[in-house]
Amino acid sequence: MNQFAAHVGAGNAIDLLGSFDAQQLVDAGANPTRVADWKGVYEVYYGKTRFSRQQANAVRVARQTAKSLDQLVLIEQRVRKLGTEKEKWKIRLALLSVRGNYETLKRRAKDIVPEVDTPAPESSVRFGKERKGKRTFSATGDASDIAALEYALRRNLDANRPEGPQMYEAFHDLLHNDGAVADAVPRPLVQIPLPDYISILGGQGDDTILGLSDGTTMTGAEYLMHHHSKDLEVALFHPQAGPVNLYNTKRFANKKQRDLARATLTTCPVPDCRHAADNCEVHHITPWARGGPTNMNNLSVLCRYHNRTNDDDPDRNNRGRIQMRDGTPTWISPRGTPVANKTHQYGAMHLLFGK
Repeated sequence: MNQFAAHVGAGNAIDLLGSFDAQQLVDAGANPTRVADWKGVYEVYYGKTRFSRQQANAVRVARQTAKSLDQLVLIEQRVRKLGTEKEKWKIRLALLSVRGNYETLKRRAKDIVPEVDTPAPESSVRFGKERKGKRTFSATGDASDIAALEYALRRNLDANRPEGPQMYEAFHDLLHNDGAVADAVPRPLVQIPLPDYISILGGQGDDTILGLSDGTTMTGAEYLMHHHSKDLEVALFHPQAGPVNLYNTKRFANKKQRDLARATLTTCPVPDCRHAADNCEVHHITPWARGGPTNMNNLSVLCRYHNRTNDDDPDRNNRGRIQMRDGTPTWISPRGTPVANKTHQYGAMHLLFGK
């Protein structure tokens, strides 16, 4: 183990920092978050920079004032949001010149570091995961809108009861009185597994041709008319190919591919993502721009965030990507490992075939 890993906290931190080795510290059991902070400090004082004179001066002052590792990390946290590198070096040197302990530096930093004018947060609403029948959500919006909502929820509060539960009751009434928000209406979809002896031969118009082991063929609609009720909306799923087609005895459903994709997976397939399929986008596994067809074996639901961060290029797999595995869209890690999203396992392929 090198000098840095053996003597963290002893001697002058700026000199120990010169022998920094992140991997050795991680291997020695150091907290990876702290190691990442130390690495950032190391790169400031010993990494390549256009400001070599300022860097050398900063090392000298840090040595003179005996700055600890925690103080050096604090300084970087304070200068991180400043504008130009030139300004950062100026404020960094001023902070390094402060003598005293960590609390002294923290207090003086409030006067030395100029206040950064950050933009207002974007208006948005976020929904959390369900837990024992409850969910949370948070909203960021115009101050006047949030103030109006708070005023509405705080009206007629009983001072002898906790405020939170009362405000939720008022919020519930606000949502449902006078039909302000319609209740979610589930759309029943009967999922039909195809037996293995039936093969998918292709398409004919807006239908699918099925091949039977006795040498005959029939359309998917004919199969359903023969074996299932005429009054149900039903979807066919093959144990290897996945979703086959969606049928309605009155007429074919609009956006049937989207409906099939949602029936195949009820949530975004990325592990631990809780976004329901109804709130997801339809994603081309092989991108449309690369010749990917709009066929069921190339479609998956993905939440808006993961649809934009998915690695569409198979040669650049830095964040993982979606692939079709046995008829089921599956997230593949950057190392090539398939990982299922087990947040809500009610997709058709899992229910019908255990996949």
